[in-house]
Amino acid sequence: MDRLDAIRLFIRTVENGSFSAVAREAGVGQPAVSKQIAALEAHLGAQLMRRTSRSMTLTDAGQSFYEAAVRLIEDFDEIRSSIGQEQAALSGLVRVTAAPVFGRLYITPKLPDFFAAYPGISVELSATDRTVNLVEEGVDLAIRMGDLTDSSMTARRLASTPIVTLATPAYLDARGAPATPGDLQQHSCVVFNVRQEPRLWTFTKEGQTSFHHPAGRFRTADPEQLRTAVLAHLGLTQAPRYLFADAILAGTVQVVLEDYVQGTLAISAVHPAGRRLPTRTRAFIEFLADGFTNDPAFARA
Repeated sequence: MDRLDAIRLFIRTVENGSFSAVAREAGVGQPAVSKQIAALEAHLGAQLMRRTSRSMTLTDAGQSFYEAAVRLIEDFDEIRSSIGQEQAALSGLVRVTAAPVFGRLYITPKLPDFFAAYPGISVELSATDRTVNLVEEGVDLAIRMGDLTDSSMTARRLASTPIVTLATPAYLDARGAPATPGDLQQHSCVVFNVRQEPRLWTFTKEGQTSFHHPAGRFRTADPEQLRTAVLAHLGLTQAPRYLFADAILAGTVQVVLEDYVQGTLAISAVHPAGRRLPTRTRAFIEFLADGFTNDPAFARA
């Protein structure tokens, strides 16, 4: 029996006024209770109880120790309870929604490390480009790109990623690399559609901003198809760096017009405002934020 258990026996003995009653309560013999309290007194170097064949009374030291011991045990039990609740909170299911390509490239590959760190938590990932109503669909967290305007949501910016213009080396070898945004008029572009219209490309240098209306034989509103088309040498595109970060690192695509600022895209974790965020969801958000810190595709928010 450890010292904390001995203190608990001492408190129960004082409150019951009987060694035998505490022994029955603890399921041990009366000599064992007496032995534990004697060991406690020896450890403290003070007599806590005066014992006779008929009664047990506290010494002055025993009274002081009893009052302190009660506070100690209450504090310990409260701490143990709060830690137990916290550990229970680090279990259960986190329901997350994210764009399919982002989930494939930057969430799912990180899950083995997350599960190793939090063995009690499970993750359900809904991969969709539509804006999910988190409250109606019972989703805990959304990973969203760009500016956020919904005031009913609370957002934590996790990172940002620069917008870049790029193509494969094979395409650039055949058509030449543009030196200025004006040169793009002579190039085939892989066009990303926003609400069925081509997204305008923006370039800023030395305070001057210019725009390019991309034109090409392939248009898509699907980032995955945009990525595939560029890797198939169909032309130049302007896109978030995260979409091609692995290909840039491998040299299978090449960034051009790097002297021009082309914007950044914010990446945020979004959840319903006015609700207490579960500990497991906070743990998942912090895990993603830490993971993005060391990823060359992102800049820490």
